[in-house]
Amino acid sequence: MYTIGEFAAIGRISVRMLRHYDAIGLLPPAHVDENNGYRFYSDVQLASLLLIVELRQLGIGLDAIAAVLASADPRPALTATLRQRRTELVAGIAQDRERLDRLERRLNILEGTEIMSTLVEYRPLEALTVYAVSGTAPGMGPELVGPVVGPLIGSLDQALEAAGRPILAPSTFWYEPRDDERLEVNISYPAETPPQPGEGYDVVELPAVPLAATLMHHGDMSGIGDSWMALIESLVADGYRVIGPTREVYMRATGHVPGPDWLTELQAPVERAS
Repeated sequence: MYTIGEFAAIGRISVRMLRHYDAIGLLPPAHVDENNGYRFYSDVQLASLLLIVELRQLGIGLDAIAAVLASADPRPALTATLRQRRTELVAGIAQDRERLDRLERRLNILEGTEIMSTLVEYRPLEALTVYAVSGTAPGMGPELVGPVVGPLIGSLDQALEAAGRPILAPSTFWYEPRDDERLEVNISYPAETPPQPGEGYDVVELPAVPLAATLMHHGDMSGIGDSWMALIESLVADGYRVIGPTREVYMRATGHVPGPDWLTELQAPVERAS
């Protein structure tokens, strides 16, 4: 048997952490002295301790670890847990790469080695009739909106093809914040004249906008957040404020995979700030 201090030393963790594992039922001691409350651990528990330590170092949560330890056949449960964590890490690496690219681009702009986009232009927007579908993103930002956009595009393409409707360019996306942190994402293509209703899509009338701040974003979507930031900073500095849903019009977009040759106009309805 090992004292709690000896057992903690073997696992290279603190006594406090072992007490916590006991408190939550993850790794209770094999024996507790009734007279003094001292905890003792057995040789059999070493494998569980070392597995807990390893999985925690891999960033796996205590609930998932508990499920592995409680499984009648731990090997399949452990394999599934490790695969899930691998998926999370790969996604995290991709997000970190995107953040690093944005950071480098921002530094280049600040240091004058890269031009973000063309200048902000103020002009009215004409009314537009579109075929559209909508979905909900958990929040604003490419990493939250991106996973919603792909399925929506596929759904709209399929619905229009099934209805015999043409897929026209340029596509227009617009975004409407909800009362909570979520964001309504709308994907659309221009409708032919007259528009034809059908299954799986809506005919939507986008109203004319008396005045909008616009800016051209060049390239893929990894830097579109920076372009939006530049647009908002510019319109605020010019004495305007945003008064309606913002739009992205994909003026040049080959296929559905964003590339360096893409050209996207960002549009924000504005009015003079009081």
